[in-house]
Amino acid sequence: MIKIIKAKDFSRDEIKTQAPDVSSIVSEIINSVKTHGDKALFEYERKFDNVNLDSLEVTQSEINDALNQVGKEFISLLERAAKNIYNFHSKQVRNGFVFSDKDGVILGQRIIPLERVGLYVPGGTASYPSSVLMDSIPAKIAGCDEIYIATPPMIKPEIIAAAHVAGVNKIFKMGGAQAVAALAYGTESVPRVDKIVGPGNVFVAEAKRQVFGRVAIDMIAGPSEILIIADENNNPAHLAADMLAQSEHDRLATAMLITDSESFAKSVSNEIETQLPKLARYEIARDSINNNGAVILVDDLSQAIELANNIAPEHLEICTANPFEWLMSGKIRNAGSVFLGRHSPEALGDYYAGPNHTLPTMGTARFSSPLSVDDFIKKSQYIYYTQEALNKASYDIEKFANSEGLTGHANSAVIRRL
Repeated sequence: MIKIIKAKDFSRDEIKTQAPDVSSIVSEIINSVKTHGDKALFEYERKFDNVNLDSLEVTQSEINDALNQVGKEFISLLERAAKNIYNFHSKQVRNGFVFSDKDGVILGQRIIPLERVGLYVPGGTASYPSSVLMDSIPAKIAGCDEIYIATPPMIKPEIIAAAHVAGVNKIFKMGGAQAVAALAYGTESVPRVDKIVGPGNVFVAEAKRQVFGRVAIDMIAGPSEILIIADENNNPAHLAADMLAQSEHDRLATAMLITDSESFAKSVSNEIETQLPKLARYEIARDSINNNGAVILVDDLSQAIELANNIAPEHLEICTANPFEWLMSGKIRNAGSVFLGRHSPEALGDYYAGPNHTLPTMGTARFSSPLSVDDFIKKSQYIYYTQEALNKASYDIEKFANSEGLTGHANSAVIRRL
C-alpha cells in the first residue's frame, strides 16, 4: 500500500528517480551513427526493435493507410485537441522590437524561428499521439521551416494521424539513442536538425545529454510526477484516480498527496487499492505506488506550500475550496503545470485543455518551464549608429576598452572618430 507519512519525516531524496548509467552504451551508439549513418540505424533497429527496414521515412501510402485505420472520429478528436493547444500557444508568440532613444542610433531585436526541429515520440510501453500534438504545434506556430518526428519503427496509426493533423513534414522510423544521434548529426536519409525535443526512455535522455551543444535540447526528461494538495472535502476516489493515472506511466513515476486529514489520507489509500487491480498497466502502477507513492500529513495545509516548492513537481493539483487564492498568492513558485479545483484532473492537461504537457521533471521546475513557442525560436539583435552618434560614444568606448587592456577594441572606435 501507499505510504502515509508525517511531513517532518519526508525528504525529496526519498523519491527514487535514479536511472541506470547507460552513458557508455549511448556514446557507442552515437559514434556509430555519426560514422556509418543509415547503415548503423538499420542495424540498431534490427537489434533493438527486431525490425528489418529498407527505408527510414514513412511514405505517403503509409500515412494514407494510417488515416483510414484510425477513422474520421479519431481524426476529429485530434483536431479538437489541436485547436485547444493552438489557441493556448498562439498567446505565447513574441514580437521583435526596434527603437531609437538617441539621435543617430537604431537598436532592435528580431525573433527568428529555428529552421529544423526534431521531435522524439516514445513508442515503447505506450504510444502518445498527444505528445505529437504538444511538441509540434508550438513549433508550427513559431514558424519552423521543417518539423520531423522520430519514433520507433512499429508506429501505431494514431501517431501518424496526429503528425498529419499537426502538419509535421517527415516521420522517421527510428527510436532510442540512435534516433537522437541521427537528428543531431544527420545521415544519408535524415537531415540534421537545430533542436531536439520530447521525452523518452533513459537511453533517449542520455543521448540528448550527450548531443547537447551540437544541437539544442528542451530538457533531460525524467520519470513523470504529480503532487496533489487537498483538503478533506474532496472525493477520495477522484484523487486516487489522479494518482494512479500518473503511476501507470512508469515504474519510477511519482504520485504524492499532501493533506491535513489523516482519515481522508486513509480513504485515498483504500481507494488506490480498490482501483489498482482494474488498470491495464497494473504491474507498472503497483510498483510506482509501492516505491514512490506517498501521502504526506501536515498539521495545516499552509505547510503544503513549502513542501510543494521543495518537491517542485511536474504536475501540481490544488484541490481546495479556494485554489485561485493559493495560485495568486505568489507563494507557489515551483511547478510545471498547475491544476486548480476539484474538477481539473491532470489528464485534462495531458490531452485536451491546451497548455503543454511536456514539462520539467525531477525538481527542475525550480528553474525550467513547460515546452512552449519560445523553445522553437531564437533572438538576434542589431545595432546601427551614424557617424555623429559614434563620435559621441567613442570616448566612452575608448575608456572602457582600455580599462580591460583591449587597445584594439578601443582603436576600432577611435579610428572612426572625426
